[in-house]
Amino acid sequence: MQNMAAERHSIQDRMGDNDPDQKMHTYEVRPREDHHGVDLISHMLPFGRLLYLEVREAVAYAKFYSRSQNTVIRVYDAASNVIETHEHAGDFKEF
Repeated sequence: MQNMAAERHSIQDRMGDNDPDQKMHTYEVRPREDHHGVDLISHMLPFGRLLYLEVREAVAYAKFYSRSQNTVIRVYDAASNVIETHEHAGDFKEF
């Protein structure tokens, strides 16, 4: 359990998400080390990461569950280079 907490803090530090007032949802899609799919990584996920078989599925999940928030989704290759960036302005409106 400590490892998951440490990994979550590491993800937050890497993504710059230590500001509690920050409203941006940030996601990373990275290839798995075992070459079986990709990991969706974010401070917004309960355990820090989810496994997907395809990049498009991970991006679709992140877009759907962050639809009311400003969101940035970065897709990385095996060499840790950003190969795609998806940005979404939240469409939630207060009346």
